[in-house]
Amino acid sequence: MPNSANIPMKVLIRVRYAECDAQQVVFNSRYAEYADLAATEFMRAAIGGFNKLLEQGLDNQVVNLNLSWQSPAKFDDVIEMSVWVSKVGNTSFTLHVEMCQQDSRQPICLAEVIYVMVDASTYKKTEIKQNLKQTLLHGSAGVCVNLAGFIDS
Repeated sequence: MPNSANIPMKVLIRVRYAECDAQQVVFNSRYAEYADLAATEFMRAAIGGFNKLLEQGLDNQVVNLNLSWQSPAKFDDVIEMSVWVSKVGNTSFTLHVEMCQQDSRQPICLAEVIYVMVDASTYKKTEIKQNLKQTLLHGSAGVCVNLAGFIDS
């Protein structure tokens, strides 16, 4: 879980039928897709999206992805993903995605993704500048992205 300096953002998704196996349980490879979706929304909230990185001549690449499954998600469940960056180094940063059942708070899966920042044209590692470090650590704090189909009234 994030420390007080790293307030997570939230992403809500609803499990679709096509993401499930014959028992209506989310197929294991989908958790990596969910983590990637959370990372995309994180970057959109923190810096305005991946295109903003590209405009700066930067890109990031996954160099390590760890998933720790804890319990199943099933068709039509709403998953709440807490997303935060715990560490930003010279050329890499670590993003965490904690997935749980929105209603019961039952933990589902924990993802840790390590990205390396690269030059967008050469794909060589490049330094993460101080302002981008701060944005990655704090730029999406408290944001909630609702992809679950809830309608606010």
